[in-house]
Amino acid sequence: MIRCPECSAEIDVDEDEVEEGEILSCPECESELEVSQIHPVHLNIISDDGDDDDDEEEEEEEAEDGDKGDLIEEEEEEEEEDEE
Repeated sequence: MIRCPECSAEIDVDEDEVEEGEILSCPECESELEVSQIHPVHLNIISDDGDDDDDEEEEEEEAEDGDKGDLIEEEEEEEEEDEE
């Protein structure tokens, strides 16, 4: 028996039946786990954290772009007022 690195649930894995690089799924938390080592079996979580980080960066960039857009609009309004 080994434990899920995400939720610590016991996972029934026979060391003789798994191969390095094989993908397993935790029956409790449904995390995808990669067999990174056999004898003894060691599992790594296949994370989507990289994707989440990318999404957060994109959101931050969009927010920054939105702020810049507001500044441009304010500058244009000021220029119009100056012209009058």
